[in-house]
Amino acid sequence: MRQFISSENPDKNGLLFITGKDFRYLKQVLRLKVGDMLSVRLSDGSLQNTTVCKIEENSRVITLQICADTDKSTITRGVQAENIQSENSKIDVEYWLFQYIAKPVKMEQIIRQAVECGVKYIVPVAGVYSQKQNVLAMQGSKKDRIERIIREARQQSGSPVETEVLEPLPTEEAVKLWKNSFASEAEQEEISAAFALWERNENSRRIAELLSSEKKRIALAVGSEGGISPEEIAVLTQGGFSTVHFAGNILRCETAALYGLAAVQCMYQELISGEK
Repeated sequence: MRQFISSENPDKNGLLFITGKDFRYLKQVLRLKVGDMLSVRLSDGSLQNTTVCKIEENSRVITLQICADTDKSTITRGVQAENIQSENSKIDVEYWLFQYIAKPVKMEQIIRQAVECGVKYIVPVAGVYSQKQNVLAMQGSKKDRIERIIREARQQSGSPVETEVLEPLPTEEAVKLWKNSFASEAEQEEISAAFALWERNENSRRIAELLSSEKKRIALAVGSEGGISPEEIAVLTQGGFSTVHFAGNILRCETAALYGLAAVQCMYQELISGEK
């Protein structure tokens, strides 16, 4: 685990009291001991190093103390959350994923992977090829389950981005949401890039061409089982999205979302790293 996400902030003495399921996870899964250190993401978004100063088995409470010494290693193996945050600060871009609604199990997988990739907003889109029962399942999905998936993915990946899964929308409303997030069409053209993955090669554009300058916001639209209809592609392109076709095999929707995010992020990161 790269970081532990706390729903609370420490008290005036810099103490955090961990109870319930989190106590069980830290004690039995991570096997924390007194003296261990742990990176904690607080409810205000800040990242703090903490020390385990007390474990009370009877009352099932772990007490964490915020510490000033950030040079000590934590119990987490590999790259730490603070290093990930430092790397991300060099690339100031907000990612949006417009995911056409697929089967519930696939949607949960897509959400988990998008969180790990640092996507800020996940917008479920009710498309022509989205089955009615899947749309209803997404509309009625339990928020606590989605929040748990997001939290677990952020803890494992160390993502500093507070990912949000928005309410399902039809294509027209999803495009309107994207356009309304900008002050003007000129700003949209200047600071953003938006891609729609499509199995057809008609009017397809190159990712590198669309990422030829620094961006503040990047969006990716990915179809459900069956893809995105030509009519929906027309609505997306009118809203500022460009179609992108990856040569090769036809990918499952859950694979396409991850593949597309990885391709866009890697290309943009290389571009920005080269400029800086």
